[in-house]
Amino acid sequence: MEFRFDCGATWLNLLATRGTHFGEHPVERMPSVERLVEWLDRVELRPVRPVLAADLQAMWDLRETLRPIALATVDGVAPDSGAVEALGRFLNASDPVELTVAGRLMRSRPATMVETLNRIARQAVDQLTGPEREFLFACSESDCRGVFVDTTGRRRWCPNPACATRGRVRAHRARKAQSA
Repeated sequence: MEFRFDCGATWLNLLATRGTHFGEHPVERMPSVERLVEWLDRVELRPVRPVLAADLQAMWDLRETLRPIALATVDGVAPDSGAVEALGRFLNASDPVELTVAGRLMRSRPATMVETLNRIARQAVDQLTGPEREFLFACSESDCRGVFVDTTGRRRWCPNPACATRGRVRAHRARKAQSA
């Protein structure tokens, strides 16, 4: 149930809040408003206004809107126009960001959850439509398909060690069976 912050971007870490998404038993790492607030604190996007149950549903909606678009991008196919239209609805918020320096460069907190969702959606759109999209890959484990950044282009699995272990064990067994 630990959050993952190793996928390469906040929006990709959001996708990882639901593990083994395509498996028989998906893992929801953000099942409650409290866990959402914890995640938002960790990514420094907690809004000034209180986070409500409806905000949790909105975050899930953004996550599940981004997932098929990300996978389509990784697979080199056009994303579903309905998903793109849904993503556009998260981008319509005005979100003034003020920068300050307090030992490091800092941005102002979003005022509302709508602004939080907008910031995450904008980050995703920037990466999915810019040259950085070439560094997006999906885990080769069919029950995971977690999207992550890999600038080397050599990784086959997401940063979750379980995926790499299962993949390596399966490959080892296949080699053993083939040589027998």
